[in-house]
Amino acid sequence: MKKLIILFLPILLLTACVDSLEEYNVDEKRASAVPAVTLFTNSLKGLADVLTTPSVNTNNFRLYVQQWSTTTYLDEPRYNLTARTIPQSMWQFIYRDALADLEESKRIVNENTDLAAAVKSNQLAQIEIMEVYAWSILVNTFGDVPYSEALDASNPLPKYDDAKTIYDDLLARLDAALPTISTAATGFTAGDLLYKGNMAAWVKFGNSLKLKMAMTIADSDAAKAKTLVAAAAPNVFTSNADKAAFPYIASPPNYNPIAQNLNILYSTRQDYVGAATFITPMNQLNDPRRSSFFTTVNGNFVGGNYGFLNTYANFSKVGTKIIEPTLEGLFMDYSEVEFFLAEAVERQFITTGTAAEHYEKAITASITYWGGTAAEAAAYIAQPGVAYATAPGDYKTKIGTQKWFALYNRGYEAWVEWRRLDAPKLSPPTGGNAPAGLAIPVRIIYPINEQTLNPESREAAATAIGGDLASTKLWWDKF
Repeated sequence: MKKLIILFLPILLLTACVDSLEEYNVDEKRASAVPAVTLFTNSLKGLADVLTTPSVNTNNFRLYVQQWSTTTYLDEPRYNLTARTIPQSMWQFIYRDALADLEESKRIVNENTDLAAAVKSNQLAQIEIMEVYAWSILVNTFGDVPYSEALDASNPLPKYDDAKTIYDDLLARLDAALPTISTAATGFTAGDLLYKGNMAAWVKFGNSLKLKMAMTIADSDAAKAKTLVAAAAPNVFTSNADKAAFPYIASPPNYNPIAQNLNILYSTRQDYVGAATFITPMNQLNDPRRSSFFTTVNGNFVGGNYGFLNTYANFSKVGTKIIEPTLEGLFMDYSEVEFFLAEAVERQFITTGTAAEHYEKAITASITYWGGTAAEAAAYIAQPGVAYATAPGDYKTKIGTQKWFALYNRGYEAWVEWRRLDAPKLSPPTGGNAPAGLAIPVRIIYPINEQTLNPESREAAATAIGGDLASTKLWWDKF
């Protein structure tokens, strides 16, 4: 009898600590309820990671715009989109790691009855701005994508919506969100890793995003673009301090993914060197940013042959600033805003300032961001090959070339601007063992998974855009 009591007593004590046996199934190390701010923060990191990483499985845009070249593997600079999971990774990271978290964060905020009205409105506006940003990447990358029926767990086969229709809706959503921001109140604070709840900064970011999206459609809908640009321009970034930047930290897993792939502290891979396509024109202009962008070889900046094998030791590597674990991940900066304003003047969308003034501010902002001085920027701009009045080409060529330099290490944005401005002139690898007929992608093909899991919707979208090809131009890419 004593033995039975001894055996039974521990069970009795254990069951006395819980209300029901179901509590035994609760994993105390995995949260069952997540705060809205945590989801918001996680979405920022997910989006920053996919735009920043140099992983060949996700983000090869630095190669497409020929800022980098490879040493060993040639599939990526020769535009093979099926040898790796490139389309699937980007698609998945944005839908799953950014948009799904933002949607859930929005739901939680809307259901929170304890939030002050102004704070709730600000948090919803922060979420909306980032959702618009994330959706614009999907649309500007793939074209038609699931939108109106996306992110619905009960619908595994969402239809694809027309890309232009999505884009117009995103602009309308942004327009609706911006007036709801109260700069007298906070939004997400500690979890807002961009601006720490400074809603005046979010107003600038939202308007800068509006400017950017409006300029993207300038060739396809000039009237609409002009209206949007004129409304946004007075409220955009005005200095480098306004940038929207994700603050990576020194330790894994929250360090910059470039460091994860290129820094000798974390990786022994030797996959990338600077491309001659990019370094040579910078050398010709004695560009002061080179020492931040690249290392030297015997005191010189030497670019590798784009699209061909390169011996790692013989060429300039990615600069030490770029591979720092704490290098911030940029969503948007002041330099690109000033380039947009220069172009807006040329298109007669705005009359504030001259194109040359905005162009010079843009270049100066880029040089000083990377550690150069205003004097170095002035000397650089004074060169005939840089000065707005004498630099070669039309305004798209002048702006496009300098924007290409300024968007170094932001391969995705450089790729969008290269497609939009058709500058600088870039050519695919030719000669040697390069396959004939290579063409730089102007869109990313749909993920292979979509062909097997959602074939009818994907096939309808492919037909609608003119073919699921890397050579299919999106609706705003007119030239």
